[in-house]
Amino acid sequence: MKWVAAVFLGLWALPALAQDDAGALARAAGGQLEAASVRLSEADSARDRVRALTETVHAYEAGLSAMRSGLRRASIREAQLRGQLQARDAEIAQLVAVLQTLSPGQSPTAFLHPDGPNGTARAGMLLAELTPALNQRAAQLRQDLDDVESLRVLQEQAAVQLQTGLTEVQTARSELNQAMAERTDLPQRFVEDPVRTAILIASAETLDAFSSGLANIAEDDAGWTPPEIDDLIGEFPMPARGVILRRAGEPDAAGITRPGILLATRPGTLVTSPTAATLRYVGPLLDFGTVTILEPRPGTLIVLAGLDVSYGSSGQIISAGTPLGLMGGLPAQDAAMPASTGGEGGGADRSETLYIEVRENNVPMDPLTWFSTEQDG
Repeated sequence: MKWVAAVFLGLWALPALAQDDAGALARAAGGQLEAASVRLSEADSARDRVRALTETVHAYEAGLSAMRSGLRRASIREAQLRGQLQARDAEIAQLVAVLQTLSPGQSPTAFLHPDGPNGTARAGMLLAELTPALNQRAAQLRQDLDDVESLRVLQEQAAVQLQTGLTEVQTARSELNQAMAERTDLPQRFVEDPVRTAILIASAETLDAFSSGLANIAEDDAGWTPPEIDDLIGEFPMPARGVILRRAGEPDAAGITRPGILLATRPGTLVTSPTAATLRYVGPLLDFGTVTILEPRPGTLIVLAGLDVSYGSSGQIISAGTPLGLMGGLPAQDAAMPASTGGEGGGADRSETLYIEVRENNVPMDPLTWFSTEQDG
């Protein structure tokens, strides 16, 4: 009898499963994706189609990120509930097995407690209270099982929404590509001299050397009075959604250190300008791949390297939030592969990397002192 009480008390002492609404994030993300879909349908009629499509792509990226996170949390919660249900099943089976040994057909002496009448009375009271308490626990377990099934249905529905969102964000990106190709309203500060640019690229062996010669590739520089950015330093938004993979000065796998940071992004992530600036250079450079160099004010350069698709041309003046291009990886990751939440949270799905460097008078600065890191990647 003492063993029966110990098993029951151990079972009852376990805290009830908290009502963790693991699906709330997935449901909210579904709303974000639906809102993004509405934005996409309205983008064609927007006065500034580029801005509308930029906001649409950002909305899809935020919604898809939230949906992946919600699916991951729902899956984890489901696994936890299943594991706890299995553990409770084992304990209840032990308890029921003991209770079944107390057959009513047995002799009354079988119910006598070794401590005498008082012990027998206490044991009888415990048994009288045991059944309703066990029923209550069973009802709670049934609720947990219902929660498991609800989470499973939610995941199936969310997976469909996720796949639809991935298809629609691809449409939004394609339309943004077309809108940027057709854009003719950006003011031109200077015209790039292609011969001087080619000579500078061929002769420059480092980013330092290339940056110092940028002023020589411009013709007919009309000048530009940039907005004041001193108060914004430290609060610039990151050019793309992602997580910091490597900080300034940290060596990579080959032991090479760079003064910039490396941002891990998902395939096809939209890259935008963190501030109003002049496009000083757009194109391939050294071993950095496609590079975009922004000049938000004289003597300050922001270098973005690793884009797969780049927008704009040297000499154009752009405003904050202007699309600069897209990260690569879409054919293998987004278009041909089914939606997946594998690797979420650990960065395995962020297969693309954006290198960010900031220079003041051609001296590298720590980008983390310029950009805000309080953003969801």
